Amino acid sequence: GGSGPQPAGAERARRGVPRGARAVVDVLVLAGAVLAALTPLLPVYGGSVLLAPVVGGVVLGAAVAVLSAWARWSPPVTTAVLLVVTVVLGGPLATPDQTVGGVVPTLASIVSVVRGAALGWKDVLTLQPPLGGSGWLLVPPYLLAVVGTAVAVRLALGAGRAAPAAALLPPVVLAGAVLLGAHTTVAPVAVGTAVAVVLLVWASWRSGRLRARRPVALVLLVALAGGAGVAAGTAVESGRDRYVLRDALVPPFDPRDYASPLSAFRKYVKDDDTVELFTVQGLPAGARVRLATFDRFDGVVWNVAGDGSSRASGEFRRVGEVVSEQAAEEADAVEASGTGGERVEVQIRLDGLTGVWLPTVGDPVSVRFDDPEAQSRLRFNDATGAAVLTGGLDDGLTYALDAVVPAEPDDEQLGSAAGSALDLPEPQAVPDAVSTAAGDAAREAETPAQVARALEQALSERGFFSHGRTDQGDYPSLSGHGADRVATLLGGDLMVGDDEQYASAMALMAREMGLPARVVMGFVPGEDEDPAAAATPDAPVDPDAPVVVTGADVHAWVEIAFEGHGWVTFDPTPPESQTPQDEQETSQADPEPQVAQPPPPPADPVDPPSDDTDQPQTQDGEDDTALALWQQLALGVAAGSGLLLVLLAPFLVIAALKARRRRRRRRDPVPVNRVVGGWQEVLDLATDLRRDVDPVATRREGAHALDRAFTTAPAPDEGRRRRRAPRAPAAPTPAGAE
Repeated sequence: GGSGPQPAGAERARRGVPRGARAVVDVLVLAGAVLAALTPLLPVYGGSVLLAPVVGGVVLGAAVAVLSAWARWSPPVTTAVLLVVTVVLGGPLATPDQTVGGVVPTLASIVSVVRGAALGWKDVLTLQPPLGGSGWLLVPPYLLAVVGTAVAVRLALGAGRAAPAAALLPPVVLAGAVLLGAHTTVAPVAVGTAVAVVLLVWASWRSGRLRARRPVALVLLVALAGGAGVAAGTAVESGRDRYVLRDALVPPFDPRDYASPLSAFRKYVKDDDTVELFTVQGLPAGARVRLATFDRFDGVVWNVAGDGSSRASGEFRRVGEVVSEQAAEEADAVEASGTGGERVEVQIRLDGLTGVWLPTVGDPVSVRFDDPEAQSRLRFNDATGAAVLTGGLDDGLTYALDAVVPAEPDDEQLGSAAGSALDLPEPQAVPDAVSTAAGDAAREAETPAQVARALEQALSERGFFSHGRTDQGDYPSLSGHGADRVATLLGGDLMVGDDEQYASAMALMAREMGLPARVVMGFVPGEDEDPAAAATPDAPVDPDAPVVVTGADVHAWVEIAFEGHGWVTFDPTPPESQTPQDEQETSQADPEPQVAQPPPPPADPVDPPSDDTDQPQTQDGEDDTALALWQQLALGVAAGSGLLLVLLAPFLVIAALKARRRRRRRRDPVPVNRVVGGWQEVLDLATDLRRDVDPVATRREGAHALDRAFTTAPAPDEGRRRRRAPRAPAAPTPAGAE
C-alpha cells in the first residue's frame, strides 16, 4: 500500500491482536477513562442525578466516533453530525423535564441544551452544591462526556502514529471536572491512580512499545504510574488544597449593600401592623418564620456578615433545587428516627412584604418557586437558613419550602454543654453597661446554658415592654438598637423597650460572657391568639389552614450555639402586658391603708427677741448666700482674666520684644547707629502697617515710597537728614541724632 514502513514493535503488537478486537479495547479503555475523569462532579450534583447525562454522553460520543471511523468521514462532517446528535439527544439525557415523557425531544429541550451550552458553565460555578438536575445544569457534564469521548475514540481509531495521543483526552476532561467541581470529591487518589495506570499501559501497548514477553517491564511501568499517581494524589488529598474555579468567583449578592432589616423593626409595628405581608400554609403551631440573621455589630446596627470571610455566617450563593445538603441529611435522619424535629412542607404567598429578604422556616431543604425567573434570583445562606431574592420581592409570588423544624432542647437537655467554637465577628463599640449588666445577671450561673438563661430572665423579668407608640398610650421608648440605645436600656433608671432593644442587648451580653450569639428577626404568627378560644365545635382549629402574617407579628430573638445542639432560641423580651403604666396603675389601685396619726404636741411658747440678740437665722442665710455669690463672681472673673491673659500672651510677648528693640536702638552709644536704628524703626512700622518698602531700594527711594503711601509723611528736610546721616562727612552729634 501507500503507507510507509511501520515499526517492527508495532507490527508485532498488532500481529497478535485482530483489528476489530483492538478497536473494542480502544473504545472501552478511553470511554472508561472519561467516565472516571468525570467523578469529581458527583458531589457537585448530588450523586445519581449525574449518571444519565454522563453515561449517556459517553455512549453517544463513542458511537459517533466509531461511525465516523467506519464511514471514513472527514473532520467537518464528523463535527456536524456530532453537533446535531448532541443537541437533539441532549434533551432526554440532560434536560428531561423539557421533553415528552422524559424521552421524546422537543423544541424546548433543544433550546435548553443550546442555552445550557452557553450559560450552564456559569450556573455550575455560581450555584451552591448540590445542584440537582433542574433546568440546564446537567448540560456542561453532558458536553464534557460527549465531546471528550468522541475526540478520544476517533483519534484512537484513526490510522497512524497519532493514535496513542488519545490518552491525553481523559486527563483534560479530568482537569475540567476538577475546575468545575468542589473541594470534596470521590476517592481522588484511587481514581487518579487508576486513570494514570490504565492510560499509560494502553498508550504503551497502542504504540507497540509494550511486549507481553517482558513482564518485568510491564510491572515496572505499572508500578511507576501507580506510584506517581499515589504521590500526586496524596499531596493534594486535602480538599482545601484543591483549586476550583468557584473559589475565584465573588457571589453577586452582598448583604452589606442593604440596610439592616432590624433597623426597620418599628416600621413593621407602627406602619404595617395591619398590613398583610404574606400568607403561610402548613406552618406548625408555635413555629417561627425567619427573615434575617445578624452576627455583626458595628456599634450602630446589627447586620449580616455574609462576606465569605472566616468571621462570617456563611455567604449567600445561588442554589439549585436542594438548598442545603446538611439540612437534607438532617431531614432524612428525622424521618428515619421520628425524633429531633419535624419535617414540614410549607407554602408561602407574598403580599405586602417588601425588600429582598425571603421568609423561611426552620432549616430549609429545598425552595421551589412557581416562577422559573424567581428561582434564578434566589440566594441562600446555608449557615443561617436565611434567603434573599435579588431584585426584590414581588406581590403574588408563591413558593414551597421543604424544611425541618428542629426540636428546641430544654435546660436539662443542654446540661453542661459548652458554647460552640465559632469564629464570629467581634462586636464594636460595646458600651460598658453591657459587661456590668451581664456580670450582675450571671453571677450565680455555673454552666453556659445557665448563663444564657440568666441573661434571658434578667431582661424579661426586670424590664418593661413598649413599642413607643405614645399616640396609642405606650410608654415613651426610643427605637434603635445601637450602642447608645443599649446603654440607655441597661444603664438607665427604667428598662423600657421592645424586641429590637432586648434582643440586641442580650446578644451583646452573651458575647461578653463568651457565648456565640446572634440576633434573628422574623415573625411568630398568632402568638397572642388562643387557639382553644378561637376553635368552636362547628369550626375546629385546622393546623393546615392558611395564616395571614402582618407587621404586628414581627419579633426579634437571640440564638446561641451549643456543642451538640446547634443554635438554641432565647426570648429576652418582656411580655407585652408588662408595661410601666401597669406597674404605676397597680400602685395606685392598691394604695397602702391610711393610719390615723396622733395629734402633734403643743408648741412651746416663743419669747420675743431682746434688743441685744443676734440677727435671725434667715438673715444669716442671706449673708451666706450673698457671700457665696460674691465668691462665685470672683472665681468667674479670675477664670475669665486668666483665659484672656492666655489668649493675649502671644501679642503681649511680641509687643514687649518690639519695645525692647526700640529702646536698644534709641540708647545705642554711637550716634550714627541711633540714626540708622531710627530709619529701621520707620521701616518696621511701615511693615506693621502693611506698607512694605522694596528691600533693594535706596533710602531716598524708600523715603519717597513711604511719603506717597502715607498722607502724614515726615517733612522733606527731616527725611533728608535721616537719609544723609550715615553718609555725612562728619558724624552727627548726639543732639542731632536725637
